[in-house]
Amino acid sequence: MDKQINQVAAQERYKDEISSLRRLNGVGTLTALALRCEVGDFRRFPTARSFMAFLGLVPSEHSSSNTIRRGSITKTGNNYLRRLLVESSWKFVSREKNSGTLRKQREGLDHRLVEYAKKASRRLHSRYHRLCFSRGNRRIAVTAVARELSGFVWGIMTGHVAI
Repeated sequence: MDKQINQVAAQERYKDEISSLRRLNGVGTLTALALRCEVGDFRRFPTARSFMAFLGLVPSEHSSSNTIRRGSITKTGNNYLRRLLVESSWKFVSREKNSGTLRKQREGLDHRLVEYAKKASRRLHSRYHRLCFSRGNRRIAVTAVARELSGFVWGIMTGHVAI
């Protein structure tokens, strides 16, 4: 199955986008291909927040009058992609090592894209640790990191790559 997934990912119509997404720490070929195939055109989401809502990674809200109560994530939208991004987010528990594989993957790519991926890794790693120390619940922290990771995915796929 992995061989067939790699063959599909190497096709001309997927190759560049899959390659770009794989630069993000924790996003492999399967996750990148699933994101590309399940979502289709990322430009249909005007903002990263709307993409996060599509995945069900935004907090629910029960508000009335002056009281605002936010709850757990909505869990609406694409369950499969949400699960893949949460699994990918566990990668940010440990500090990113500049491994030979990651360096090799980032060779020959647009400098802006590589810097964007590094920025994402630093931000998501520090976000995880800040949330763990303030709330103490690792699962909630990883879900919050998955939400932000989806924002970085949206940025790459729509060309909103800001360093």
